[in-house]
Amino acid sequence: MRQNQFIGLIGSAAEAGPRAVPEAAARPSVQTEEQDFPLIIANLPATGGQKAIAVGVAILLAVAAAMIAPFASIQLGRVDAFIPVLQTSLSVADFITATLLFAQYSIQPQRALLALACGYMFSGSFAFLQTLAFPGGYAPAGLIGDGPNSPAWIYVLWHTTFPAAILVYAFTKDVPGAARPGRPAMTNIAITIACVFAMIAGLTWVVTKTEYLPSFYTTDVRFQTPLGNQVNVALLLWGSTALAVLLFRRRTILDLWLMLTLLAYSPNFLVAIIGSSVRFSVGWYAARCFVLVGSCMLLTVLLIETMVLYSRLASAITLQRRERINRFLTVEAVTGAIAHELRTPLGAIALNADTALSQLRWNPPELEDLKDILVDIEADSHRAAAMISSIREMTTKTVNRGALTSAEDVGQFALRLLKHDLQVNEISVTTEFQGNLPEVQLDGMELQQVLLNLVKNAIDAMRSSRPEARRLRLKTSFDGQATVLMSVQDSGHGISAEDQERIFDPFFTTKPDGMGLGLAISSNLVANHGGKLRLVKSDSDGSIFELALPVGGQRSTTSMS
Repeated sequence: MRQNQFIGLIGSAAEAGPRAVPEAAARPSVQTEEQDFPLIIANLPATGGQKAIAVGVAILLAVAAAMIAPFASIQLGRVDAFIPVLQTSLSVADFITATLLFAQYSIQPQRALLALACGYMFSGSFAFLQTLAFPGGYAPAGLIGDGPNSPAWIYVLWHTTFPAAILVYAFTKDVPGAARPGRPAMTNIAITIACVFAMIAGLTWVVTKTEYLPSFYTTDVRFQTPLGNQVNVALLLWGSTALAVLLFRRRTILDLWLMLTLLAYSPNFLVAIIGSSVRFSVGWYAARCFVLVGSCMLLTVLLIETMVLYSRLASAITLQRRERINRFLTVEAVTGAIAHELRTPLGAIALNADTALSQLRWNPPELEDLKDILVDIEADSHRAAAMISSIREMTTKTVNRGALTSAEDVGQFALRLLKHDLQVNEISVTTEFQGNLPEVQLDGMELQQVLLNLVKNAIDAMRSSRPEARRLRLKTSFDGQATVLMSVQDSGHGISAEDQERIFDPFFTTKPDGMGLGLAISSNLVANHGGKLRLVKSDSDGSIFELALPVGGQRSTTSMS
């Protein structure tokens, strides 16, 4: 038997189906509210693979910094175009990131996302303003400010406001949103943008027009005052504080890459503290390249996640349309068959009834043929009823009689469809597929619907369990004769003994928002193809539902219990 295990982080609102869910699972909470809008990286927990990638990036940053450190003080030629090109690119990247975060806020109105978007607006704005003030950037003495000190103070504003916004994000990300998606959220975004630009304008005026601020440089940009080193130490500690808070409160993909962004900013301060902040040295050039890399990290992740979610949405819409078309075609075929088959007996009934009425209107009424007419009407009505019964039997039992399906392929596909749900609910999934199983006598779409219902019910049953205790297992086997067995096992709190007797009854459910049709429909669907859906066990360790599916070309002839 081959065993494949993969761990996903996962959540969703499952389809209706009678599974026991403790009352705690139905209580309103921040996590429940976030699961209403799960398709944003602010709510998606980082998977093991994503954490491994982040660790790899962190190691690369550390190695690059260590390799550059011995040469940091070497003076290079002055390239005046370096700062305008690099920081304009950085500013554009930050503004695009802020735009994407505002877009995520419009979907999931969380104050934390609004704060983080503000942080990237501050970062992009101050990066561009420092370029305008930087001597030799767009003008020999800069377009704004006093020359050497104004760019330094704008730099301080830049690296003070950005970690501050991340701290606000970290402390408010578990607070429910105050607005709803749509116009209220857009109004909040507009007000926030206006306030941020007003603050940027005011702070910039202070550091470029005020003569009372202390100086970072005297007469030569190669020599920094003691205040410069002290401020760089303070900025390093400020960024490290934001990094530490995120480290202890991390849960999502967004948290993970924000930590890497702050980590990438660290060499910028270390170079200034250890090797002095002499401009146009190896360390000075490298430190700003690190900042550019850090600014592009979250943008890259946001774009990748957007493309992934878009592809999943496109696939889901394609499958939905295909299923809808198939259902429409089936309905059209059935209604066409009914119309064709019933036209003759209904026409005969109408003709006989009209004849009988005509004979009754005669004076005196003709009653000789009336008995024969009524007998014909009765026979035609029985004929119509028989046709309806045959068509119903055809649609419920024989439409997919020739459909053969690989149960394991459908199982893997169902898990892919629910990958996001499993990821958000932090459920560990194990598949134990025997492999090379014979195909079963069940349409793939129908088996997929049954498995989706079972897995979604399992997700609901485990939602109140600890994340590390949430385990889902799909297992297949073959009895060697005519039946393929497929089980879905969860580690929830199980189903009570009194509810187990009624678990497959229509309209019976233990969920506050359930309809009680999921398992009833699934059971009937499998039974129509000669199979059996049954509850094998359910206790405090979880539940096991098992599908017994007849091998293609065969039908179950014995009752399966």
